[in-house]
Amino acid sequence: MKIRKVEIGEIIKNIEQEKLFEFASADGGFKIKIARYVPFCCTAVHNGSNLRQELHKKIALNEYQRWYEEDPYTEDFIKSMPITIVGNDSRFEYDLNRNPNDCVYDEAWGKTVWKKKLTIQEINLSKQKHAAYFKVVHALISKLEELFGGCVVYDIHSYNYKRWDREVPLFNIGTEKIDLKLYDETVQNWLNELKEIVIPDVSTSAVTNDVFHGKGYNLEYINNHFRKTLVLATEIKKVYCDELTGDPFPKIIRKLQQSLKIAILNNTNTFCRKLEKWHHHSNNSLLDKKVNKNLLKIDHDIYNLLKNIEVLAVVNPINTGIEKNKFFKNKFSEIPNFKYNPIRINSFNLKQQLLSIPLQDIQDVSIRNLYKSVINSYFDKIDMISSLNTDKFLYNSLRYFGRPSKKDLQNASYILLLPDIPEEAKKQPVFDAKTAMSRFKEELDDYGLEAKIELSNLVISQVMVLNSKRSILIHPQATFNRKELLALLEHEIGIHMLTTINSTFQQLKIFNIGLPVNTLTQEGMAILAEYLSGNLTLHRLKKIAFRVIVVDQMCSGADFIECFNLLKNEYSVEQNAAFNIVTRVFRGGGFTKDYLYLSGFVQVLRFWEEQNDLIPLLVGKTSLQFYNIIEEMIGREMISPPKYITKSLLKPTTEQNNSIYNYILSGLK
Repeated sequence: MKIRKVEIGEIIKNIEQEKLFEFASADGGFKIKIARYVPFCCTAVHNGSNLRQELHKKIALNEYQRWYEEDPYTEDFIKSMPITIVGNDSRFEYDLNRNPNDCVYDEAWGKTVWKKKLTIQEINLSKQKHAAYFKVVHALISKLEELFGGCVVYDIHSYNYKRWDREVPLFNIGTEKIDLKLYDETVQNWLNELKEIVIPDVSTSAVTNDVFHGKGYNLEYINNHFRKTLVLATEIKKVYCDELTGDPFPKIIRKLQQSLKIAILNNTNTFCRKLEKWHHHSNNSLLDKKVNKNLLKIDHDIYNLLKNIEVLAVVNPINTGIEKNKFFKNKFSEIPNFKYNPIRINSFNLKQQLLSIPLQDIQDVSIRNLYKSVINSYFDKIDMISSLNTDKFLYNSLRYFGRPSKKDLQNASYILLLPDIPEEAKKQPVFDAKTAMSRFKEELDDYGLEAKIELSNLVISQVMVLNSKRSILIHPQATFNRKELLALLEHEIGIHMLTTINSTFQQLKIFNIGLPVNTLTQEGMAILAEYLSGNLTLHRLKKIAFRVIVVDQMCSGADFIECFNLLKNEYSVEQNAAFNIVTRVFRGGGFTKDYLYLSGFVQVLRFWEEQNDLIPLLVGKTSLQFYNIIEEMIGREMISPPKYITKSLLKPTTEQNNSIYNYILSGLK
């Protein structure tokens, strides 16, 4: 993303007028971003490696030698923050962490820097670029102190650790020039936050004044000119790259990005408690608000590519009824030959277009990771759709949805061993598909939702919601008892249709196309809604338990007939119900999705029992694993709270369930 270059005076004028902007200095020496005025900022003064063209002929150090002493990727560690200043130039042109008189090296780290002496004009130009940076820093800190009565600066550096002959810390805070009487609480909190960061296969330690003592000029200048600002000069051990070759370790870089974002926000909140002009306590109030144009374009580009990619729209056979009749006529001896509508996507072109989307332009690491996860998951989904009705479909389904775990099988077996509940065995009035359509229409009207309701033979069991078409499909021969119908209203409208329509009100369409494996959360919430509304039955629980068993059997090599006979003969499942369950699992070539109903229910149930608020998950097709970033995005006004709320979440009536369910559900692992 190209950043506009402007004169220093214009940058300072924008700061004085409290405008939001992202500029580079006209001389190219540094860039500054202000996405929101908050009582902290981050600097990465040694991130850059640029060198003026005329100096290339004179420098004695090659590119690698310069890189070795610079602080690569430190910009990435602070990119999520609303106020950042990043050095673009190499420290060997001029060092922003040295005073103006000594900022141009003759010798550094035992090496002669210049093979040909610099002219006075060349040195003065470097010093002018050095001075320009501090003019902007001065204006920025002045403004932040004026607005908030103080601020904290996270001065981020990195260091080469292999030159040490002892174990050195992952994080080092230089505190020798900090007034610890005034700022000890914030310093100790920063130390503790850094100690909490866990990097896989990297030893974590955070100390003060070990390898560095915090004597750099960036800190010194701010300390000398401002009495209400704390500078936390923090060195990071270069575990995120091979310091001898320069090769980066992307996973560690991403982990540091995410972890430092959380640590900085938590620490700033500690610092802000004593500020009279700052009255917020949420980390979200320390981040920029609203959606910038760049993110909006990326989001809409992804949406336009993926809005019609929906597995459920293609995976249901078009000849289920015919094959069911054949299967029963042949006394369950011939595997059904299901047929499907043709697939009309070019998977190669679609993947190429997704790969060309510049996700690196999303500055916030959490939101960038969210979008990366969506695109990666859609690669698997595209492969699944493209391999419909082939041997590869099951493999691709396993890549996307997975297969039942040992715990899932234990939960399914536990449910299937439960004896019938006497009260639920009573015969109840049965409603046909047309009556159900009428009741579904009433429920939509009651919520104020608009959706199509249609009869369709494509539905394998009873009811299905198509997100992309905003429609509810009901099988013409489906029948429902009263509790089944009420449960389906909660399930299909209260969760699936409601989240579909809520997603249309978001300016970010990522929640309409869906987060990775949102089925787990969607179906988990839908079953929970059945329970919270007082309409859960043991028959329902056993149905989703059977799905787990059949998916596992299929993944272990059992065919359609073996799975059907297992349900019919060993579990005494009525043959129509057995056929429907097995067809759901074998459709497309092996669709493992159905085991997620039970595991999703257990996860969401436990989350709800821990008093967590489920309402943020209603903004669209969300995933529980991204709950924190969804909450953050709502808090930052990047997405709106859900317009429609599931009735059973607002007013649970679990007392309408048989009291035995408290015991039954407590036994789920």
